[in-house]
Amino acid sequence: MALSDQGFLDIGAARLEYRMIGPRPDAAPTLVLLHEGLGSVAIWSDFPERLSAATGLGVFVYSRQGYGQSSAAKLPRMLDFMHVEARQVLPKLLDAIGFQRGMLVGHSDGASIAAIYGGSVQDHRVRGLVLMAPHFIVEDVTIRSIAEIRQAYDTTDARARFQRWHADSDATVRGWTDVWLKNDFRTWDLTEDLAYIRVPILIIQGEHDHYGTVRQIEIAQEECYCPVEVLLMPGVKHVPHRQAPAATLAAIADFVGRLLADREMDARKSGAG
Repeated sequence: MALSDQGFLDIGAARLEYRMIGPRPDAAPTLVLLHEGLGSVAIWSDFPERLSAATGLGVFVYSRQGYGQSSAAKLPRMLDFMHVEARQVLPKLLDAIGFQRGMLVGHSDGASIAAIYGGSVQDHRVRGLVLMAPHFIVEDVTIRSIAEIRQAYDTTDARARFQRWHADSDATVRGWTDVWLKNDFRTWDLTEDLAYIRVPILIIQGEHDHYGTVRQIEIAQEECYCPVEVLLMPGVKHVPHRQAPAATLAAIADFVGRLLADREMDARKSGAG
């Protein structure tokens, strides 16, 4: 399909909002951005434009069902909602946009979804994963921070702020926090998915991330058979692309440039041989 700069995609029964920056998937490799647990197209702000400028690649960003201006999600969400997104929705979306080659770039929940995809779906088009503040297990610190978000949403003006970003902020925030606060979150574990990833990974995490400790990085290093590069950023919490944008962009541009250049060179040599 011919992608406009912004619009909606019909994926199954869902209508998903999106933005497309830079060259389209049929003209250049594409970086697909996967947002955080309470994110959306709008919450990325100008990061997609800056990422496209830094890499020279196309950047596609969308709001998952139940987020931003996308259609409502069925509630309550189940504990496997990220696995469903990675294995059932994302493959259809990549096909719909004509994705030919590139990488998945995820933040928080989006990073976890990217990791699940990498370990579950055999897709030669995806040449690498950039995981910003990923979760592979749920730690006590994660639950404490989620409980604080829910408390603030229910008792302060935080609700008004979220209403700017989501068509139905009550369903978005309460539906997401309920998953972790009302289920046995300790059964949620991505270590098996990590063991099946066969493309290089770049993990970017803040030293002071209040949703996960360096244990998340250690798990990836222990479980992955693929190359795992790590950038642990001092003075940064959970959102490196907002709290340290220049360093985050530089790290991603370097990783993407090296990996895609190597793969393209290998492809040309194979064709010549």
